[in-house]
Amino acid sequence: MKIDLRLNAIVDPERSGGRDLATLALLCAEGGATLVQLRDKVSETRAMVAEARAIKQALEPLSIPFVVNDRVDVALAAAADGVHLGQDDMPVEDARRLLGPGAIIGLSVKNVGEAEAAPVELIDYVGSGGVYATLSKQQKNPPIGPQGLAKIIGVLGRRAQARNKELPVCGIAGIDVSNAAAVIGAGADGVAVISALSLAPEPAAAARGLRQVVDAMLAKRGT
Repeated sequence: MKIDLRLNAIVDPERSGGRDLATLALLCAEGGATLVQLRDKVSETRAMVAEARAIKQALEPLSIPFVVNDRVDVALAAAADGVHLGQDDMPVEDARRLLGPGAIIGLSVKNVGEAEAAPVELIDYVGSGGVYATLSKQQKNPPIGPQGLAKIIGVLGRRAQARNKELPVCGIAGIDVSNAAAVIGAGADGVAVISALSLAPEPAAAARGLRQVVDAMLAKRGT
């Protein structure tokens, strides 16, 4: 399954600008988001399932894939299209067994060592970073920048190619319309964005602006 990662819109109740998350997800999708992810570190499980179901329902008319960050149980309960896992979350092997072969599974990869160890045969995409500094989450390590991202993409590409597999990668953290081009220039297939969309006065317009930058750089690259 080839995942369109050009604009991975992440919605988070702590960075929502006071908007309902289902409404925010829909606005981002209408502006050009190609994947939507729910990232919720504060809600109780019951509330998070309801939140995920509302987002899934809002996105269905546009056929935009929807994944849940970290929580395989919530993804299953809400009939999400898949999950995005961090290095400390449920192992990819277990998530794939529970979700089945048709589910989307993304994995966070922060460095070359994690890229070398990633189970590329079981995942559908990678989110790599943090590329730049961000206020959306605590960063334990300094930003890797476009140069560090390019190294990770190189490792993942080599390993995926050895398995005749396509493995798209999006850069994450601190990305906005001013620096998205450098992320694509480093070899990424797209960008994952929180604040530049959710805190914008008009999220749909912000999404359109980001998509224009990403699409232009991909066209320049010939992909």
